[in-house]
Amino acid sequence: MDTATLTGLFLDYLRVERQYSEDTQKAYQSDITEFVGFLTDSGDGKPVDLTTIDQYDARVFLSMLYEKGDVSRTIARKVSSLRAFYRFLERNAVVTTNPFAGVQLKKAGQHLPRYFYEKELNKLFDVVMADTSMLGLRNRLLLEILYGTGARVSEAAGLTLGMLDQTARVITITGKGNKTRIVPYGQYAADALASYLRDARPQLLAKSQVMHDKLFVNQRGQALTASGIEYILKQLAKKAGLTQMISAHMFRHTYATDMLNNGADLRTVQQLLGHSSLSTTQIYTHVTTDALQKSYRDFFPRATE
Repeated sequence: MDTATLTGLFLDYLRVERQYSEDTQKAYQSDITEFVGFLTDSGDGKPVDLTTIDQYDARVFLSMLYEKGDVSRTIARKVSSLRAFYRFLERNAVVTTNPFAGVQLKKAGQHLPRYFYEKELNKLFDVVMADTSMLGLRNRLLLEILYGTGARVSEAAGLTLGMLDQTARVITITGKGNKTRIVPYGQYAADALASYLRDARPQLLAKSQVMHDKLFVNQRGQALTASGIEYILKQLAKKAGLTQMISAHMFRHTYATDMLNNGADLRTVQQLLGHSSLSTTQIYTHVTTDALQKSYRDFFPRATE
């Protein structure tokens, strides 16, 4: 059954059996519609099949909600709506499992998503480096920008050609509250950018009837959305054999962590991340166990014989 049919059956169930109010029904419908829109933006142009959704899709959707700034109460309602929708489908043998059954919301004060370990990053970059197709070149640049600048997924999706200074190797990023910051990028990102602009973006853009200046484009030549980026990362993680869910925000977390672990001061990291308050940046001051152990061995006289 298609999306409209499944949604209609669920709304009939809410109206007839649960006797929910019209406003409540509309709220459920709105939440399902947003999820379908996310899947559509993230997909490859094919019609959305709600019966093939897995828990990974549900978690990536949840990450997107947090990234775009939905408040905790709103996110909890949306997850509850979709959990109820799939519970209905499960009870009617349309699906075998509920992808939202095991989704857990962040608790108040919870730390940001975990950062990548070096081996995990290497696996992801190995995947994109091995793919020399147009989309492979785009994905390589995407990883270089996310990891090499600490940009938020919404900021990466909003990048335009005019924000790039290839001579100075800096990007002007527009962040929250339309605040701008200038962030440098390195040789790896510069090489990836040159390859993408020369061998991929013009060809991809030619597939669209609408010309635009967005840096990242999808396979149809349209501007790549934030949810589209999250979907791409999900697919790259699968190819790399990573078992944990990843998100674009993990690259930002890793960027800040690596900067601090390699000697950057907190104020510099604050400016590069675009934080208005230093206290926000302080959450990144954790270091890996390996870094702690190395410092202990290097500087404590009785660490080794």
